[in-house]
Amino acid sequence: MTRGIPARARLPHVSGAVALALVLIGGAAPLAGAAAPSPAPSSSALQLPVLPSGPDAGSGNCAGDSPTVMRQVPWAQGVLGLSRAAVYGDGAGVTVGVVGTGVSAKAGTLSGRVTAAPGADSDCVGLGTFMAGLVAAAPRDGAAFTGVAPGARIYAARGTDETGAADAALVARGITAAVDAGCRVVVVGAALPSKTPALAAAVRHAAERDVLLVAPAVPDASVTADGTSSAPAGYWPAAAPTVLSVADFGPDGSRATRAPLPPGVDLAAPGDQLTGIGPRGTGHYLASGASLAAAYTAGAAALVRAHRPELSAAQTKDRLERTGYPGAPPRLDLNGALTGVLDTRRPSQTAPAPPLRVPEAAGDGGAAADRAALLAGGGVALLTSLAAAAAVRRRVRAKAPDGS
Repeated sequence: MTRGIPARARLPHVSGAVALALVLIGGAAPLAGAAAPSPAPSSSALQLPVLPSGPDAGSGNCAGDSPTVMRQVPWAQGVLGLSRAAVYGDGAGVTVGVVGTGVSAKAGTLSGRVTAAPGADSDCVGLGTFMAGLVAAAPRDGAAFTGVAPGARIYAARGTDETGAADAALVARGITAAVDAGCRVVVVGAALPSKTPALAAAVRHAAERDVLLVAPAVPDASVTADGTSSAPAGYWPAAAPTVLSVADFGPDGSRATRAPLPPGVDLAAPGDQLTGIGPRGTGHYLASGASLAAAYTAGAAALVRAHRPELSAAQTKDRLERTGYPGAPPRLDLNGALTGVLDTRRPSQTAPAPPLRVPEAAGDGGAAADRAALLAGGGVALLTSLAAAAAVRRRVRAKAPDGS
């Protein structure tokens, strides 16, 4: 996983400094082709610290407390309609695996709902905890931020080293651990440039155990140091057919960078200038990236699997894709996924054959049908005439003396 904030959201970063970032309230302009509501943004601004891209190079200090609490509804929550979705449940009964930099057991709004693989219950970088908060952070007094599925549980597994650098072997082990721990949804923070046998095996293991994998379609920072965009590629595990591949968009509906998307992206979700929790304290951070869009989508999947427990992982993936707002890729519609009525017929199911009828010749105005009726009526009249004639002959022969 490439670390850092995508180019358009990249803010001046000095360790411990607070950066000024525009926080929009209520909604965002939709992606091209999307049919989503777009409330007018607020002109207010709030100072939130940007989540560091890793431990401070000089001091090695981990992400600390944020001094700022988000008291206004973040733009992404308005776009997703979390207040409406809460009517259908809070994700209770579903455990979501977060494979990334770890999840801090000290995150207050996740308290009591986090279990972890060995070594994954701490988070120096903060990204894994931020992702887990987007999935399942509980609301609290004095703050407007909440996760998508605040009743869900979190299982943390490590997919990176202590500095946040992703490794295919670690990601594969993290996926397998989350699946074996009973997670029904697993979100991976990494977008790796190629697959490995172990990673492919972990993806198959998830599919065989009916676990939905969600992963970013591109790395979080897809712009190189010289400002050029990285070439499109099939990043793993998102490129696997059974994995829900997610791209990010920001408050104005556009992607956070100009980098092209690889083919086969399934869905887009909020991922730029997002509010979320840190690994400790009660304050909030600002962060961006496709991994965060994947986390929001994983939270949506948790709500769907809790609300519709009869759905398989593949059916949940299909529902999230097919109920999305039209676009390229479709945009996550959380309430649509929870309430939408879909045609469940398979393409192989054929409709019953239509009743047989007499066809009309093209352009004859129904003359062919009239001719058919005329022929049928004439046949009946002919048979009636022949029967009458035969009866007359029988009477005549009966009256003749010799019976001839």
